[in-house]
Amino acid sequence: MGRRRFIGMAGAAGAAIAMPDFIPATALGRAGNPPPSERIVVGIVGWGMIAPENTEGLMKLNDCQVVASCNIDKSHLQQSLDAINGFYGNKDCKPHHDYREMMARKDIDAVMIAVPDHWHELIAVEAAKQGKDIYGEKPLAKTIAEQQAIVKSVRAHGCIWQTGSWQRSRGGHFHKAAEIVRNGLIGKVTRVEVGLPSGHTDFARDGSQNKVTQPPPELDYDTWIGPSKMVPYIPCQVHLNWRWNYNTGGGQLMDWVGHHLDIAHWGLGLDNSGPYEVEGHGVFPPENAVWNTCTKYRVECQYPGGIHVTIAGGHNDIKKGTKWIGTDGWVWVDRGNGSFDSSEEAWNEMDELPYDSVKIRLPRSTNHYRNFINCVKSRQPTIAPVEAAHHSTIPGHLGLISMLVGRKLRWDAQREEILGDNGATALMTRAYRRPYKMG
Repeated sequence: MGRRRFIGMAGAAGAAIAMPDFIPATALGRAGNPPPSERIVVGIVGWGMIAPENTEGLMKLNDCQVVASCNIDKSHLQQSLDAINGFYGNKDCKPHHDYREMMARKDIDAVMIAVPDHWHELIAVEAAKQGKDIYGEKPLAKTIAEQQAIVKSVRAHGCIWQTGSWQRSRGGHFHKAAEIVRNGLIGKVTRVEVGLPSGHTDFARDGSQNKVTQPPPELDYDTWIGPSKMVPYIPCQVHLNWRWNYNTGGGQLMDWVGHHLDIAHWGLGLDNSGPYEVEGHGVFPPENAVWNTCTKYRVECQYPGGIHVTIAGGHNDIKKGTKWIGTDGWVWVDRGNGSFDSSEEAWNEMDELPYDSVKIRLPRSTNHYRNFINCVKSRQPTIAPVEAAHHSTIPGHLGLISMLVGRKLRWDAQREEILGDNGATALMTRAYRRPYKMG
């Protein structure tokens, strides 16, 4: 019997539960906090651009307790401990260097994973094997094969998965737009335009630090590289800017496709499907450049039912965000308040569609973390489940593969195979550096 089920049953029966001595006192229902039967205990892996926000969002839920942090950079680990312990006013959060050690803890119900793309598969699969529910960042993984491994493991172990595709929760205008499309209010959709960023953004403000040097003593660089090819340490290839080199990231295309194409799929009802043909074209720096990911790109996708989807970055004819175009109208949505427009003026003024005007109601969430914790308890699917993350990212992977091989690809969305192209199929996976093996 799993811990979540045990404490839930025991709490409902009014039983006194003897908890392990490494559970913090603040997790035991004192000072007005929910009792153990209602508390979800969480560990976090990573502390960079996204993890602090995710961790704070989880800590603000009074039925969630963050008790552990894992990081291979001692300075980032200390930053996370200071933030977590500072929030709770104690020193109960336990540090970990090895994620496997943290995943093995029986007191932890769920984990939040926000690490570079090249580590997603190994950590997520280990979490699933250890029975943890998972809040994982997008893109789902570095390659299609790694994504398939994550989906398989999450399903096999019955884990609850929430992807950090927070636009499904945080923006009511995204929800409204997707419902308009799903209910056929713009007629039959014929075209979708998905506009993403282009170029490179120096998130760490260390782009000038592009020369080989020795790793800082606080960073376990060998582990940081992990299953990827070992390369000399260059500061602007590591923290935050790891996404601009194909050894560890996927550039703007893969960094963003899990957001705006995810919304496109949500509106089209394609969380479990995909295109049958993909062709990509892009502009790349030299392969040996410090930042070598595609800076300008365009991916054309053919979907069943006569739907053509364009995913583009750096092309003026494709506006940033998601735009569905149908036989009877169009809808466009993007981040930010008021980033909604349509062919129907009345829709622009509404916060949500009147209940009597639609037959299909999409799940509603106003807090991505709240939705995750609620689903951990109820064992119902989250608003951004692993299958949705998988299928919304595949077109990005296929577009990049098409760019690299220089030809159009045919894709079997049911079998998840590239048809008749061994060279392209080989790029659905990647070699792991010894001793690492795909989970």
